Amino acid sequence: MNPIIVSDVYKKYGKVQALEGVSFEVEKGEIFGIIGPDGAGKTTLFRILTTLLIPDSGEALIDGHHVVNHYKTIRNMVGYMPGRFSLYQDLSVEENLKVFATIFDTTIQENYHLIKDIYQQLEPFKTRRAGALSGGMKQKLALCCALIHKPAILFLDEPTTGVDPVSRKEFWEMLKKLRDQGITILVSTPYMDEASMCDRIALIQGGNFLKIETPTNIREQFKKILWSVQSSRMFPLLKDLRKYHIVKTSFAFGDTHHVTIDQSGEDYVSDQLTMDYLRRYLEDKGHTEIMIQPIKATIEDCFMELSH
Repeated sequence: MNPIIVSDVYKKYGKVQALEGVSFEVEKGEIFGIIGPDGAGKTTLFRILTTLLIPDSGEALIDGHHVVNHYKTIRNMVGYMPGRFSLYQDLSVEENLKVFATIFDTTIQENYHLIKDIYQQLEPFKTRRAGALSGGMKQKLALCCALIHKPAILFLDEPTTGVDPVSRKEFWEMLKKLRDQGITILVSTPYMDEASMCDRIALIQGGNFLKIETPTNIREQFKKILWSVQSSRMFPLLKDLRKYHIVKTSFAFGDTHHVTIDQSGEDYVSDQLTMDYLRRYLEDKGHTEIMIQPIKATIEDCFMELSH
């Protein structure tokens, strides 16, 4: 039996449907990512799986234990790192770790091998109050506290939000080492670029899973023509792209716009010919320094395609 099994789970807050029939399974020893924007239902799902919320309907099993009927057992066997820093800010690094070890009737020494690589970076600051740590160090401390009782499954809700790029990279390297030790990891993130760090991902929007696959397979299943388009006037460019009849979708991506092309119309002949049409159209609209080039889809492109 897989360590996480979720079947047709619903959850509603008043008139807001937070989860709408979510189903998935996570295999033992994999990093499974829940990828989606704020408000998509990620935190609600994590709170249900860690027994902090009761679903309206459906079933969720953690290592064979029902999240409602066996909540005490589940709380002793999982590690949970919520989205907001929730440790004791007035206690030191070392004191926080001791508190969490005591709660789970263990010691720092007993499971030190699990946190050694992470804690060694924290050790120079072990007497510093948790509230005075940097974002990256707070993240490492929270992970240590979630690991100190040797959980079989680790739940990480948006663990890298607001953290600098270097700390984000270090954090994912730590997760891969934990996975290699046999720990099953469920992680959520709004950062689409982090999807490639996971073994499999579920794209979530509006309480629904749009697709569950490996990151590579999701990208390869994007079959539409995709171009990157730039000009000297990027905001008017986006509006003009959306008005042109051969452009099916157009979205801003950093310093460029990504467009998909309608291949069903009479004007569609070939990539190159359509590209020339688009260039002439944009020149007629007063755009200069136009750059159009074919690109491969990112996870964010796939997400936008599935959600529209």
